Amino acid sequence: QVQLVESGGGLVQPGGSLRLSCAASGSIFRINTMGWYRQAPGKQRELVARITSSGSTNLADSVKGRFTISRDNAKNTVFLQMNSLKAEDTAVYYCNLAVLTRDYWGQGTQVTVSS
Repeated sequence: QVQLVESGGGLVQPGGSLRLSCAASGSIFRINTMGWYRQAPGKQRELVARITSSGSTNLADSVKGRFTISRDNAKNTVFLQMNSLKAEDTAVYYCNLAVLTRDYWGQGTQVTVSS
């Protein structure tokens, strides 16, 4: 059974920073991709950033230059450092683990950017 536990969401003012963490546990094949998606009210879930087990990254255009994704393979943990946050970054952020043909999801963590 694979579980993903997220932490680090919250309320921040525009221009501020937050760091999200997601730890995966269970039987996990070492070659995988971990990432973050987000879903704002009334919108579809969208990719924010993802990183392979070899370190290749892919970021949405809307967050390039502001967000950084990294991972600790030994701990099966992925991080999302979010800087220069904007109101439009407000959403529920979901951790994702893609391994072989399966996708696993965390429960989601709320990020609210507001003054």
